[in-house]
Amino acid sequence: MSTETTTPSGAGPAQRTPLVVRTRPELQDAQMRWALSGPLEGAGPDAGPGQRAVVMTMGALHEGHLELVRRARAEAGPNGQVVVTIFVNPLQFGAGEDLDKYPRDLEGDVARLAGVGADVVFAPTPDVVYPDGDPVVRVSAGRVGEVLEGEFRPGHMDGVLTVVLKLMHLVRPDVALFGEKDAQQLLAVRRMVRDLEVPVEVVGVPTVREPDGLALSSRNAYLAPDEREQALTLSRALRAGAAAADRGAAGVINDAREVLDGADGVVVDYLALVDPVTVDAVTDDFSGPALLLVAARVGSTRLIDNQAVEVSPEVQR
Repeated sequence: MSTETTTPSGAGPAQRTPLVVRTRPELQDAQMRWALSGPLEGAGPDAGPGQRAVVMTMGALHEGHLELVRRARAEAGPNGQVVVTIFVNPLQFGAGEDLDKYPRDLEGDVARLAGVGADVVFAPTPDVVYPDGDPVVRVSAGRVGEVLEGEFRPGHMDGVLTVVLKLMHLVRPDVALFGEKDAQQLLAVRRMVRDLEVPVEVVGVPTVREPDGLALSSRNAYLAPDEREQALTLSRALRAGAAAADRGAAGVINDAREVLDGADGVVVDYLALVDPVTVDAVTDDFSGPALLLVAARVGSTRLIDNQAVEVSPEVQR
């Protein structure tokens, strides 16, 4: 399913370049050939038949995506198949958003995937994913898609779930891996899979960050040097909120808000402390696991981030 590129003696292991397919028949052929192939040489008798794992992306791959693929390789097993989809989905972009300028670099993305465990790259055009044009029937995220991101990007989560379900049907994975940075998206996908009985295991992978704390995102490429420094405010605010968890939910929000309010050039869309299963805002007397979410604009770039918080009951003084 992939090609081997040899390296000079002493230069390290060979890099495995994934097979790139663009159409449904090409994808089906790659799946059939994998299904008919025997165990990989050297995999061992206990390796098992392996699973098909998928990582869905819009391209412009960075280390966060590559970590998802490495995890997918581990989930699939040595005899499994790892499929990476690269598709800029028009359904999840609203009016005035960056569909046309969203970075596209398929050749560079395939090069980055060499050696991290991807077997197949499915890179369809919109007419392959939506052969009849914009779909009449779409997936609704319900109330999960109406709050937070849904308030600022109406219809966004419906577009995400519609393409995720279509790609699940096309790729037919056993396991689908998503980054925890897009926390609301991950929750919505898990809820869709459960509510609609989709036979796929959904695995969340922790956010990958730069050494200074900035969460990796394809949109970071839009940031000017001074804006990148301002963008660090998001992760600083999350850390400040988490450090206040022993003062209850109000303490978490107050300390995170103080960091955001003290930063220049950061326009906050929302800061919320929510139940990690329902995305409902927690009450002041809440205690237990929660998610602290933030979305903000730095210059013209919109960024999101989140952090898990274990909230203690507020101590009455």
